[in-house]
Amino acid sequence: MDSKHIFGGAVAAFLFGFVVLYSSRRREKIKASEKTPTKKNLKSSGNGVCRSNFAGNTDVIIVGAGVAGSALAYALAKDGWRVHVIERDLTEPDRIVGEFLQAGGCIKLAELGLEDCLDGSDSQTVFSFAAVHKDGKRGAISFPSNSSARGFHYGRFVQKLREKAASLPNVNLEQGTVTSLVEENGSIKGVLYKTKGGQEVAASASLTIVCDGCFSNLRSNLCNPKIEVPSYSVGLVLEDYNLPYANRAYFILKDTISITYPISSKEIRCLVDVPGPKQPSISTGEMASYLKTVVAPQMPDELYNAFICAIDKGNIRTMPNRIMPASSYPTPGAFLIGDSLNMRHSVTGGGMTVGLSDVVLLRDLLRPLNDLSNAASISKYLESFCVLRKMIIT
Repeated sequence: MDSKHIFGGAVAAFLFGFVVLYSSRRREKIKASEKTPTKKNLKSSGNGVCRSNFAGNTDVIIVGAGVAGSALAYALAKDGWRVHVIERDLTEPDRIVGEFLQAGGCIKLAELGLEDCLDGSDSQTVFSFAAVHKDGKRGAISFPSNSSARGFHYGRFVQKLREKAASLPNVNLEQGTVTSLVEENGSIKGVLYKTKGGQEVAASASLTIVCDGCFSNLRSNLCNPKIEVPSYSVGLVLEDYNLPYANRAYFILKDTISITYPISSKEIRCLVDVPGPKQPSISTGEMASYLKTVVAPQMPDELYNAFICAIDKGNIRTMPNRIMPASSYPTPGAFLIGDSLNMRHSVTGGGMTVGLSDVVLLRDLLRPLNDLSNAASISKYLESFCVLRKMIIT
């Protein structure tokens, strides 16, 4: 994948942030002149949280407690739905992607009442992008003056989202591995999952929302996934190093493509795009050699020494860049959002912004409903999600 396509994708993600900013502010103006829809036939739990009269114990099952799943659990529970979240591993995740939230994503986070999840974890504010081109020329794109992006450790952010969701009395956050969806007469009635202790259990709900991420093992039941892996992201951390310009992310667009951005007050994440279906081996030293001989010479002078030092420290990690267009088909009782629904190249930094936009859109669609028990009509109603989502993203 060449630099024009990579940077084009990054700019598209950046512009998507502007679209989200605009649409969010426009929605706020509309909401100010309208009454918020209220649910009928709801009972208060005594803590300001309402619960429906649906005969079961759960209105919504959410598979996955990453960024989208945790945010969705909080959003739906705040609106009164009873939510059961099943996450494969509730320990703090450690990943090299999902560490940069575009300005539009920060706005969506605030719309959900989750902006405080960015605080207290040494996250870093980013006000602009700088592009370093092959001919040495540089350019910059800034966010609007009243908005910014954030760089952070993915795991710290996710844990804060999980804690916020689990703090609500109508959220049951459980560690378990969902093995299959339960289908009955053409509708999804819930899931089968293995608990942390290994016991296989069935859980039922009116609506099951799958948001178990890029490696989803359930999406094939709800869509026709066509996944491409055009390249790998190779991640390093430049420690105790300050970028020449604070609060700025860098795109290095030369023979190799790299991006750098702060993830803490003392750490700079560097992601290198390594094209092709096969990556150089880390264990044999082939990757380190590739980074030193092919990538390092493309680095700006101010980054070169820190980049070489990071290679020598040996903490080199990789992740496939998976691209998948949205292709879900209506399934009564079940729904896909986030990376389970579609994926884009990680260097765009747009995945979490799209996921949070999905959460806001789905929450707003479900908000005026009284209950979710009529799976067929709910499925038909939610077909508008794909139309509205496409309008926002494109």
